[in-house]
Amino acid sequence: MRTVANLVNRLGEEFDFHIITSDRDSGDVEPYLGLSYLCWNRVSQAQVFYTPPGLKRPLRLVRLFSRTPHELLYLNSLFDPAFTLLPLFLRGLGVGPGVPVVLAPRGEFSAGALGLKKTKKAIFLFIARLFGLYRGVIWQASSEYEAADIRAWMGRNARVMVAPNLPSPIHEAVDLCVIGRQTENPLRLVFFSRLSPKKNLDVALRLLHSVRVPVDFSIYGPQEDRAYLEQCRALAASLPGHIKVFWHGAIHPEQVAGVLARQDLFLFPTRGENYGHVIAEALSVGTPVLIADTTPWRDLASAGVGWDLPLGDESAFVDRIEYCAGIAPTEYAVWRERVRRYAGRKLAVESIIEANRQLFLCAAGRVAVSARE
Repeated sequence: MRTVANLVNRLGEEFDFHIITSDRDSGDVEPYLGLSYLCWNRVSQAQVFYTPPGLKRPLRLVRLFSRTPHELLYLNSLFDPAFTLLPLFLRGLGVGPGVPVVLAPRGEFSAGALGLKKTKKAIFLFIARLFGLYRGVIWQASSEYEAADIRAWMGRNARVMVAPNLPSPIHEAVDLCVIGRQTENPLRLVFFSRLSPKKNLDVALRLLHSVRVPVDFSIYGPQEDRAYLEQCRALAASLPGHIKVFWHGAIHPEQVAGVLARQDLFLFPTRGENYGHVIAEALSVGTPVLIADTTPWRDLASAGVGWDLPLGDESAFVDRIEYCAGIAPTEYAVWRERVRRYAGRKLAVESIIEANRQLFLCAAGRVAVSARE
């Protein structure tokens, strides 16, 4: 996860990170290349233990959880059976060190995220609360919006600490001369995320049915759900002739900035994000964004860097796309520079680093509570 990578890069000299994770990306059938199994791997400033899928994984996780000395257990995701629910269940049984637990739900309490498999998730959360699965957990919220979502489900007395996600470094080296906008060419529109129902690529494609201007729509991201991908491909095939769709798949993280810099507008009608690293990345290279109002990135229009719109107002999305297609090249260049300056202010990281530092220190009992609760 980009969030965890940034956390290690920023705080790895102060905290001893041991990370237990899968040996492959979601949806991949092959593991990462060059891994050493059944031992810790040094990766950047962390020790990482990669576990393959299969029947032995739960037993391996039990051994790691109980035998690896640690002062704090940091869990990503609310529902992951292996890397969240199993450690919480073992904790309830008294297996392993009785250390504090910080859980980062990563936007999974948002209305959009819970709307997927809604009944199943609601039943699970009811049972989990009934049996105290999350009792004593310290919740990390990336924003006040997420803190409110967490308390809405876990109760007013839930201990929630706000520590925003750490952004990736600003990309100063991106050459702005390659991103000029030419009004006689199609609008360069990009979608960049995992291809899953939560990210709403199908909504983006449906919006384009109503767009009357030429658009080159580039789609980047790894496949997670084959049936969903086929649904999106069918929608793309039904678009009018002036809308061209280009499927690029997943790319290396180091390529992301250059790809986004060469686009005119980032379209992301997501169901919900607790942060949205790709939004920050687009802004950092001067690419305006057109997103749903389901992320912490709000009031973008007043800042003059894009729009955050209600998902139900599809005509507003269409209007903004057509508006961007008509902007003169000189005006577009000025706009992009404004977007870059906004990102430079918004992504100043010292206060965010301190909030995450205080989260860990307070949770581990090293200092008195000073992070926002």
